[in-house]
Amino acid sequence: MTVQGVRSGRQARQVERAKKGGGIGRPYIVRNIPTYDVLSEENLLKVEHAADRILAETGIEFRDDAVALDHWKRAGAKVDGLLVKFEPGMLREILKSAPNEFTQHARNPANSVRIGGKNVVFAPAYGSPFVMDLDRGRRFGTLEDFQNFIKLAQSSPNFHHSGGTICEPTDIPVNKRHLDMVMAHLTLSDRPYMGSVTSEERAEDSIEMSRIVFGREFVNDNCVILGNVNVNSPLVWDGTMTNALRAYARANQAAVVVPFILGGAMGPVTSAGGIAQSLAETMAGCALTQLERKGAPVIFGNFLSSMSLRSGSPTFGTPEPAIGSMVIGQLARRLGLPLRCSGNFTTSKLPDAQAMMEGTMSMLAAIHCGANFILHSAGFLDGLLSMSYEKFMLDADLCGSLHSYLDGIKIDDDQLAVEAFAEVGPGNHFFGCSHTMAHYETAFWDSDLSDNEPFEKWEAAGSHDAAYRANKLWKKRLAEYEAPAFDAGIAQGLREFVEAKKASMGDAWY
Repeated sequence: MTVQGVRSGRQARQVERAKKGGGIGRPYIVRNIPTYDVLSEENLLKVEHAADRILAETGIEFRDDAVALDHWKRAGAKVDGLLVKFEPGMLREILKSAPNEFTQHARNPANSVRIGGKNVVFAPAYGSPFVMDLDRGRRFGTLEDFQNFIKLAQSSPNFHHSGGTICEPTDIPVNKRHLDMVMAHLTLSDRPYMGSVTSEERAEDSIEMSRIVFGREFVNDNCVILGNVNVNSPLVWDGTMTNALRAYARANQAAVVVPFILGGAMGPVTSAGGIAQSLAETMAGCALTQLERKGAPVIFGNFLSSMSLRSGSPTFGTPEPAIGSMVIGQLARRLGLPLRCSGNFTTSKLPDAQAMMEGTMSMLAAIHCGANFILHSAGFLDGLLSMSYEKFMLDADLCGSLHSYLDGIKIDDDQLAVEAFAEVGPGNHFFGCSHTMAHYETAFWDSDLSDNEPFEKWEAAGSHDAAYRANKLWKKRLAEYEAPAFDAGIAQGLREFVEAKKASMGDAWY
């Protein structure tokens, strides 16, 4: 069979699986394997008690946001200047109003995702200032790169979400690029997406653009956009983030609340200490959304990482944060909140063995800890400083395999195949039996990138590695990309909004 024939067969099987609601091509995954719980009840209580002590004795600073401080005063917290302290149990009580599951609606309703419970959503990596590929090397990201990654995500059945700042479009002024990014998500993809959080105004612009597309009343009653906000660890929430967080909550849109803790720098070197810190910081951010608007959706986020204590450099995809993610999953479930945890992390500078080893370590931690929204599912390289075209395609392949992994093992008479044994008999093969023929198109996950040919055939074809094949595949996907249908009137309304906003301000490059 030719390579084209192999690809066509894979695509046909993907379409067939999508029609059946199984395999890849689903709007999201419903996990059919249990989470992996590593701590006992006794030890979970110890972690929660440590977080309570941090909140009550040390407290958290809320800087440059007088409204947030007023919220905490009215809620009964102890506010001394910028420092806020919380009695044990206070934040857990506030968080009872947050939904444990919610739907993020997509422009195409068939692509809406359910976040929380047993649901799993894969989204690309987020926030890299650089991009890289095998042809041009490492360089600053541009709007074209940003648009390319949206097209690649939209073209892959292995993802469920368009993501957010997949890379920074550094050729667009800082104060205007959020408009181009949200426009790209809305026009080049019909999947769910994320908006800006770099200022309250930019968050509100992102939400307003969503209202143009979905309708004001619909957005008031339903989640259509996420905003990823980070704690300034240790124990500081700055006004840029809390103002954006409150803007999303006020509009009934979901904030993803995420500490970024490098053990030994922004948190203690011990995993348990970092987990307790993460719990304290995240609960405070999640609770603030409920004080802004009771019942607003919110996602409990986590980004534990380690560092090289010899050099001070961050390290990603290491075992300590991976096992720490398991505990974070247990803690989030005890709070009844949807979870964003871990992702495809690596410090490697190339899409090589180190990148895939570290990425798989952290990605499997996200899978087993029960994460519902997995940001950084694809493209993460160079400690998140670079978004790699080839790594994106390799990670997309891994995400495809995880669809089957999360499905677990189905047990019924057909799957047990007892009749097939009777048909084949001892000592014979199953290649042509009726059971195999009934299942051969969908029985196994099929990689887009793996080479399963004999050595001699692989050598004769050029002895190419996976990164080379990924390079060819992303170019092919971009060449074949077709934008999803979009209402012309709505598109015009978006363009007019963006043009008016840009015209209202000068360019700022800081």
